[in-house]
Parts: sequence; C-alpha cells; structure tokens
Amino acid sequence: MKSWTDKRTLVALGSIVIAVVVMALKYVAYLQTGSVALYSDALESVVNLITALAALWAIRVSNKPADSDHQFGHHKAEYFSAVLEGVLIVLAAMLIMREAWFAFSDRRELENVGFGMALNIGATGINGLWALYLFRFGRQRRSPAFIAEAWHLTSDVVSSAGVLIGLVLVYVTGWTVLDPAMAVLVALNILWSGWRVIRDSVGGLMDHAVSTAVESEIRTTISLEAEGAIEVHELRTRSAGRAIFIEFHLVVPGSMTVAAAHAICDRLEAALQKSVEGAEVLIHVEPEAEALHHGVLVL
Repeated sequence: MKSWTDKRTLVALGSIVIAVVVMALKYVAYLQTGSVALYSDALESVVNLITALAALWAIRVSNKPADSDHQFGHHKAEYFSAVLEGVLIVLAAMLIMREAWFAFSDRRELENVGFGMALNIGATGINGLWALYLFRFGRQRRSPAFIAEAWHLTSDVVSSAGVLIGLVLVYVTGWTVLDPAMAVLVALNILWSGWRVIRDSVGGLMDHAVSTAVESEIRTTISLEAEGAIEVHELRTRSAGRAIFIEFHLVVPGSMTVAAAHAICDRLEAALQKSVEGAEVLIHVEPEAEALHHGVLVL
C-alpha cells in the first residue's frame, strides 16, 4: 500500500511539473504570435495546472485511513477534485468565448506564426504522452482524479490540433477571422470535456454500481467459492474511488453452526478481495427459511 501511495503522489507531482512546462510554452507562443486561438490554448493550460494541484490534494486525502469521523475511508475525495476540474474547464471555455468575441470585432495581424506553431506542437506532444500515461495509471488504480485529468489533457490535445490547423489556414489564406473562429471551436470542445468530467464525477458521488463486467465477476466468484451455502441474494455494489463495496445476504442451512457459516464468509471475502481489487465485503447470514430462490445459486 505504501508503494502505491508513493507512486500516486509522484504521478500527481509529475502532472504539476508537466502543466507548468506546457503552460509556459503555450503562453510564449501566444506572446510571439498574438493569436487568440493560442491564447485560448494557453488559458486551458492554466486550468491544467490548477486541476493538477487539486488532484494532488485529493490523492493525499484519499490515501488517509478510515477514522472515527470517516469510518468508510476518504476514497471519495478524488471525486471532489474531478468535479472541481469540470467546473474550471467550463469557466475556461467561457473566458475563451469572451476573448474570441473581442477578436472578431478587432482583427489582429499574426506574427512569428512558424515559431509559435513549433512551440505549440512541442507542448501538445508533451500533453499527449502524459495523457496516455495517466489513462493507463488511473485505470489500474481506479482513480477518478487521474482519469479526469487524462480526459482533460486529451481534450487539450484535440484543441491544440485544431488551433494548429487554424493557424496554418490563417497563414496560407490570410483570413484572420479564422483565428477567433478556431478559438470558439476550442471553447466548445472544452465545454464538452468539462460536462463529461462533471457527469462521471457526480455519478461517483452518488454511489453508482460497478460495471456489468465487474458484477459478473463478483457473481461468478460467489457461486464458485460459497460451497456449503444455499444461495446469495440482495447483492448490492457501489464504487467509491479505489474502493468497491460489496454487500449481500448469504443463505445457509438452518442446522449449520455459526463457526461453519463464518468460515464460508471468510472464504468468500478472501476470494472477492482477490478477484476484485479494492473490494470491501459485508455479508449478512440468513437461515434457509429466508431463501428467495433467486440471485446467485451456489455451485
């Protein structure tokens, strides 16, 4: 557990460093060219930095053990970070729209376009590689904060690609109106990214159930490992960051001793924790008279 905690903290710190470098590159590109589209790209990088700082806070909080005030742990802290990121993304999109509106009425001649594009390409490449890493790392650790950050960086990469295409068109055609027009498209893409992050994070805060694939794995494990029991019903699950809470009723023969029923529970808990990473299992034992004859039948 300690090595995971250290790794997650290092990745969160890495996101902050990446955000600072990318923000600096994109802001210099904007200063060199005067492009409102590059300004929108640089503004989104400011959001990247803020959300990377929020993700570091969330990771540190979520790693705290359960205490008397938070008896189920602090896993949901990451969802708050993800919601904050979504809100900031939407705010950035509104600021970009505002700047684009002014640019439509006050056309600007762009300068040093080639140099600005080179800086932007470098920054976009860095973001793209880091987003791929965060997707893989976040899914392995089931971290909403890292996955939300990866989606945001992916949106940033798409936006940057659009900005670069717009700059090429401005350079080739001389139509400066394409610069603010591309900034508007960037803002719309950012809005979509923000909505997706907020939607997924709110789902986590509302204790959504595990995916169909994970539930199928849980049912299979119970069916194979509950030898001696009759059936399992009232299976319920909920996700909270890295933790997956699993609850169900275990029906056993009325003549079975408490010790024997407890042994089945121990075996089930160990098997579920092995097959479902982060599983927290709660089992309610019932006599066979309570059997509902549906749910998970024991093989």
